[in-house]
Amino acid sequence: MIGRAAARLVMEIYAGPFQVDLKGPNDPVTRADREANALICRMLEERFPDAALIAEESVPGPTEVAALVGRERVFFVDPLDGTREFVDKNGEFAVMIGMCVSGRPTLGVVVAPVTGDAFAGRAGPAPIATLAVSRSHRPQVADRVRDRLGITRELQLGSVGLKAARVATGEVDLYVHGGGCKRWDTCGPEAILVAAGGRFTGLGGASIDYTSPDLVVRGGLIASSVGLYDAALAAARAP
Repeated sequence: MIGRAAARLVMEIYAGPFQVDLKGPNDPVTRADREANALICRMLEERFPDAALIAEESVPGPTEVAALVGRERVFFVDPLDGTREFVDKNGEFAVMIGMCVSGRPTLGVVVAPVTGDAFAGRAGPAPIATLAVSRSHRPQVADRVRDRLGITRELQLGSVGLKAARVATGEVDLYVHGGGCKRWDTCGPEAILVAAGGRFTGLGGASIDYTSPDLVVRGGLIASSVGLYDAALAAARAP
């Protein structure tokens, strides 16, 4: 594990004397920051050569940062969060690695070198998610979302209500519709899904306005579990 490797390096330096420099006012930096930064970056580059990487002790210039954050997969690294605590030797510091996919935090690792505690979490799409699609009117946006999120399972169904209900019960994770429909197609299904803790909006992220005299819901729909909604919305909006 990359975080634990960096934590071991940090502890080796912590155990002996080390010099403290200042990057700015009240902003200390040590060998542990720099060497852990280099180790993490090297290991990430070896394992994820196509990903962008932004680390605290090796941040590039603004132009390069702007290009990097636009990449599909971006790692953000703080090799030693709490350098002042490291210098004070109170043990309250950590190695932190996060990954964004399509602009959303998806994976996080926090390791406390002194205690050895490690925390990891994955947000966003489940490793094996299921997409509900229309049996008779398959929209192109469904294929785009499927490919961008790496979804490998599909359930073909008729009826907006049946597809939204499957999301509400957890049988599927996401339903994307690319065309228009009527408010009587969405009102009941939306109430059921929201009551179950899901999200039901237009493809642009806006709520459906049931007070509008225009009974047509235009521009498509997204019905999703809460955990998948932001990533699915970003995938649907992407060109």
